[in-house]
Amino acid sequence: MALILSIETSTTVCSVALHREGELLQLNETDEKNAHSLKLMPFVEQCLKGENLSVQDLEAISVSSGPGSYTGLRIGVSTAKGLAYALDLPIIGVSAMESLAKQVFNNGVETGHIIPVLDARRMEVYFQVFDSSLSEIGETGSLVLEQSSFSNLLNEGPVYFVGDGIAKTKELIDSQNTVFVDGSISAREMGEIAWKKLQRQEFEDTAYFVPNYLKEFKVLKSKKNLLLK
Repeated sequence: MALILSIETSTTVCSVALHREGELLQLNETDEKNAHSLKLMPFVEQCLKGENLSVQDLEAISVSSGPGSYTGLRIGVSTAKGLAYALDLPIIGVSAMESLAKQVFNNGVETGHIIPVLDARRMEVYFQVFDSSLSEIGETGSLVLEQSSFSNLLNEGPVYFVGDGIAKTKELIDSQNTVFVDGSISAREMGEIAWKKLQRQEFEDTAYFVPNYLKEFKVLKSKKNLLLK
């Protein structure tokens, strides 16, 4: 039956999906701020209940491997690990960039490149380049956007940008080959990717798996003198 539960929490979006052999059965998600800790497990329950299934029917847990929000990714991966340990199931890591690129690919792209961009604060974005067949070109990275960003690819042909970083991308990049695609990160596309990985037995080490934060998490010290209160 190959039922896979997918969890996506790399951005403000909290998204859970249930797939059978890559086919979407159920999807529950919200872009409500700080919803991950409150909505994640209820969404899991709703997805299973919608198909009259239980967690015992699952064959694998798929979870976003980032990049993205430190807190969001921690919540998603911790939940996935808890389910995997309790149910003795494998964990499948799925790149947030590949999920976004697949949204564009599934709508039909014949030529050019696909570049998912996620907001990394100020004028910086996380990005990765894919060709029109959804093959990766280079690894995920971060970039402070400039007018010349991605100019080499834009000179070659159409470039499809997708993700919550396109708002700032539009401010700087102006080319006749630029295509901005509406779409936000979701667990919807994860199931097909995870299904292929399940067939290849590409699993994460549940004990040691950590998401790709890209940036080191830093705790900022308060500048306020609490003694002056």
